[in-house]
Amino acid sequence: MKFTDSPVIDLTVNGTKLSIQQDNGSMHVGTSVWPCSLILSKFAERWSTLDSSSSTTPNPYAELFDFRRRRGVELGTGCGVAVMAFHLLGLTEIVLTDIAPVMPALKHNLKRNKAALGKSLKASVVYWNNRDQISALNPPFDLVIAADVVYIEESVGQLVTAMELLLADDGAVLLGYQIRSPEADKLFWEMCDVVFRIEKVPHEHLHHEYAYEETDVYIFRKKVKKVTEAESES
Repeated sequence: MKFTDSPVIDLTVNGTKLSIQQDNGSMHVGTSVWPCSLILSKFAERWSTLDSSSSTTPNPYAELFDFRRRRGVELGTGCGVAVMAFHLLGLTEIVLTDIAPVMPALKHNLKRNKAALGKSLKASVVYWNNRDQISALNPPFDLVIAADVVYIEESVGQLVTAMELLLADDGAVLLGYQIRSPEADKLFWEMCDVVFRIEKVPHEHLHHEYAYEETDVYIFRKKVKKVTEAESES
């Protein structure tokens, strides 16, 4: 499925149907369902539900999608597609975040899918440049999820800093990505390369029905910071 102006997007995850209502006429991009949230959700479903014991296909993401005793947070949750999918796949301790104007659409969709989700998910207003709001989430998190969040050059630095602050040293960022702005794209990868080890998921590893040519999934892990001689002596 490509980006669509259909008012309702249906997505089945792990046998459960989600129904997401979107508003493409809104002033805020977070009230639309973007393709990256779909490819990220179905990528996670493909590998987290793979039964390694009965499969001849090795699972390179077995550790990544072992959600036992894991905490997760999503940046720029929007309508909530990805975070609902990860919850259905077993990531039960997860926080949803976005800016205040998007919260009504997010909470509406959480209520709309409450029967499928089985519980109320926690949502918090977070602006990426607000350190107090980030600290209030009680980081670090084992998994930081983000889909289609790089589209304004001015917000790139705030986003990368927020990811770094939220992520545990041994955690991972799961990013659904599509180029929205050449300037934002260039700056984003320059800044991420300083902080993270970056792994691009091969397209053949995506869900075959959700592997759009223009979209990608990346896994970020924190680089080990080198300790200088002065720091080691202090």
